[in-house]
Amino acid sequence: MTDVSALHFKETPAHSTYEWHPAPEEQYVITLSGTLEFSTTGGENFVLHPGEILLAQDTTGPGHRWKLIDGQPWRRAYIVTKPGDKTAFVPKDGAVAKGC
Repeated sequence: MTDVSALHFKETPAHSTYEWHPAPEEQYVITLSGTLEFSTTGGENFVLHPGEILLAQDTTGPGHRWKLIDGQPWRRAYIVTKPGDKTAFVPKDGAVAKGC
């Protein structure tokens, strides 16, 4: 079981981009709508689709960047866990969960 400290929802307009930035805190990001191209400072590039989960752990340094690529707004849920929480989350499919 994961101990959650906060749940946030956010919407960003279609065609938006966000340049390099770190995650404000360790959190899960669940894409509800919108498709985005995602890049990490570690050189990973991938596409996030609705229903996929990102584990954002890059809270220091340049972080990551993204841009919306499908003409839809990006609607997402942020799930923030309590500091030190040992998550029990295990993806059933490696393509469903990505980390940064």
